[in-house]
Amino acid sequence: MRKKWLFILTMVMLISVLVLSACGGNQSNNTAPTTDGGDKPKEEVKPTDDGKTYLFKAGHSLTEDHPYQLALVQFAKAVEDRTNGKVKFEIYPLSQLGAERELTEALTLGTADMSISSTGPISNFYPQMGVVDLPFLFESREQAYKVLDGEVGQELLKGLESVGIVGLAWAENGFRHITNSKRPIQTPADLKDLKIRTMENPVHMAAFEALGAKPTPMAWTEALTALQQGVVDAQENPAIVADKYKLYEANQKFMTLTGHVYSPAIMMFSKAVFDTLPNEYQQIIREEAKKAGDYERELIAKMEQDSLNVLKEKGVQIIENVDKKPFRDAIKPVYEKYGKQFGEDLIDKIINTK
Repeated sequence: MRKKWLFILTMVMLISVLVLSACGGNQSNNTAPTTDGGDKPKEEVKPTDDGKTYLFKAGHSLTEDHPYQLALVQFAKAVEDRTNGKVKFEIYPLSQLGAERELTEALTLGTADMSISSTGPISNFYPQMGVVDLPFLFESREQAYKVLDGEVGQELLKGLESVGIVGLAWAENGFRHITNSKRPIQTPADLKDLKIRTMENPVHMAAFEALGAKPTPMAWTEALTALQQGVVDAQENPAIVADKYKLYEANQKFMTLTGHVYSPAIMMFSKAVFDTLPNEYQQIIREEAKKAGDYERELIAKMEQDSLNVLKEKGVQIIENVDKKPFRDAIKPVYEKYGKQFGEDLIDKIINTK
């Protein structure tokens, strides 16, 4: 009888050991070995499809027929198709979600989702972006594309993450020209004391001060009223903006094709919002943003001449074949001032890209 009880006790102990071993084996599946022999939790992998649906709002400051809008509509459709309806976008033009500076700030705070904006207001939050707003930096679209699609441009997009923005892709707003209500502008002397609306951008303001004008920074939503009421005499924007906003009805009688600044634009996402998405959806958004940015560039280039034709038909005097050398000479102090901030090597690298 005693032997029988010893046998039963031995079997119970053996079974207990086996059970404990099995439990220990299951626990090891949740850890990964470290170099010092200890265990640490496995790195969490974000699922490719979490089963959720997402609805985002994308805003911009221009009209419903501007390439910004057309590109965002194409982008939204492509993303929705590729995610089987799991990621959708609503597009809001005409600063409905805020002017460019306001909307950019909202992206940094995570209180807005997505936007497309010219780079001017962005430099208020990420100062290094101001390098692309230096006057007469780019001689052609081809040069600008090489710079922005290359190492320099990609580093600038990546740098936006430091202020809470995901730079998705480059687009553009075209070359900026000066319109005004007073006189034809052919030399820097013609700008003396002219009250000109500029973006809230220190580089642009410094450039027009060097040219003898009186820059007045304000949001575009305020600028239209200021032009109509004569609070400011002039503004500077690509021809397509002057056309779509009918600036010939806002006392703008003259347009000088200075092309003083090539105005890039950026498709941006709030990093705080973007990080909530599965990796697969993030990748789709990046890929479709690049396609939409390229499409938007094509539209701007095609529509620019059409807009100039419309302005001429509406009675705007277009001053062409401008000698840009006196303008470049006048803004040399701006390069000297900002060369230290942006780095002279970076500026030279951009200028020397052909």
